[in-house]
Amino acid sequence: MGRVRAAVLALLLAWGAPALAPAQDAPILRSPVLTLDQERLFSDSRAGRALSDALEADSAALASENRQIEAELIAEERDLTERRRTLPPEEFRTLAEAFDEKVVMTRRAQDAKARALAQRREAGQQAFYRQVLPLVAEIVRERGGVVVLERDAVILSAEQVDITDEAIAAIDDRLAPEALEPSGAGPETGGEVSAE
Repeated sequence: MGRVRAAVLALLLAWGAPALAPAQDAPILRSPVLTLDQERLFSDSRAGRALSDALEADSAALASENRQIEAELIAEERDLTERRRTLPPEEFRTLAEAFDEKVVMTRRAQDAKARALAQRREAGQQAFYRQVLPLVAEIVRERGGVVVLERDAVILSAEQVDITDEAIAAIDDRLAPEALEPSGAGPETGGEVSAE
């Protein structure tokens, strides 16, 4: 079994060796098997970056809101602890229970905002890939491809079969960055976060 793997690897290396340093003006390789780096497609395209930047801004706003709420709750707890000395036990117990309930409800609300933001991120990425699929399919047809593999899943390939840079250029050329900006109110406004 080890010999078979070594032989396959040797064949792959022999096949891929000339392609490791392609010439600048090398013709576009037509190949039935192509590779694509989906992560780079998202992170390096203007539309993907615009979506990521908008979601990161909302995430930072939510983190800031969480810090502010935490500071307010700590101050309120401190105040309640100070007042304990002067309040009748029953009144203090009522106030302490109300405070505990407030903490629980606040945590639930902030957790819901975080979940909505994560869902929004997922929905935005799905929308991105739905919108870029026709552009990628066009490149695949032009290259004579019948299958596209995730670049990270491929052990070795000729550089010319990777269509990531072509796809990013097509996305930047034909897909407006604002087309994918997430909708819905950000966490600072207290509005609901849309998953569209």
